Amino acid sequence: MHDHAPASGGIRSAGHRRLLTISLCLTATVMIVQVVGAILTGSLALLADAAHMFTDASALVIALIAAAVASRPADDRRTFGYQRAEVFGALINAVILIVLAGWVGIEAIGRLVVPGDVEVAGPLMLVVAAIGLVANAVSMWLLSRAQRTSINVRGAYLEVMGDLIGSAMVIVAAVVIVTTGWMPADAIASLFIAVMIVPRAVSLLREVFSVLSESAPQGTAIGDIRAHLLGYEGVVGVHDVHVWQLTRGAPVFTAHVLVSPEVLADGRSAALLGQMQACLAQHFDVEHSTFQIEPAEASDCEPHHA
Repeated sequence: MHDHAPASGGIRSAGHRRLLTISLCLTATVMIVQVVGAILTGSLALLADAAHMFTDASALVIALIAAAVASRPADDRRTFGYQRAEVFGALINAVILIVLAGWVGIEAIGRLVVPGDVEVAGPLMLVVAAIGLVANAVSMWLLSRAQRTSINVRGAYLEVMGDLIGSAMVIVAAVVIVTTGWMPADAIASLFIAVMIVPRAVSLLREVFSVLSESAPQGTAIGDIRAHLLGYEGVVGVHDVHVWQLTRGAPVFTAHVLVSPEVLADGRSAALLGQMQACLAQHFDVEHSTFQIEPAEASDCEPHHA
């Protein structure tokens, strides 16, 4: 028997893409409302929360565009197609996020050290923050069921949860301003939100460098894949295994597979090749795999895990 655990759902699931698209629309709409609200109220915390929502909106856009970009055909110059465009987009996003977080942090510290005559319209700030809280709560509700079965949707779910916390911080700051008139509450809230942005930006940068350095995708169990391949009848060895990714969710796998002479003599190599490729596509979410089938020497015909 050749048993596998089912692969987790991903961005290729139409249902998941629909949920992520709805969540993106909500997030982008509230982000725009918050930017306008920040301009009208003078609230740095609203602007910081809008930047935090931008982190999630950009992550969703990258994930959704990946599916469309991946469908563009390869050509003689770009033999893998255009999937790396997503990686460069993520790099730009990460740099923007770090700049935004730095600017918000410096501005917040400046307002705390030298308060000046900054006046924040607390009531309007409270209304805009409440809209953000409700939108994030709706997004979390939409994603709550799918996040139990999809690692991609779970990532989006956790990001929306972070947005919810950010909106809650802005609401607390707005309530303090409305009830006490203490304006530094806005700068303190914006500083906390800026700190929340940095780990996301750093994580995005690490992912970009991981892809560009052609490291194996996180979570790819190469040992498990090798063990499954060795489980096929006639396969006696697997070597020169290489795994990298063109972009998020697009891993590439190559390996040399040693087979017993009977496999080649009986003409079973084509069937074996199809089975191995189906194995990786269906159970390890690796759709692009290349195998070089090689005849094993007599001394290699005892099964081993080379």
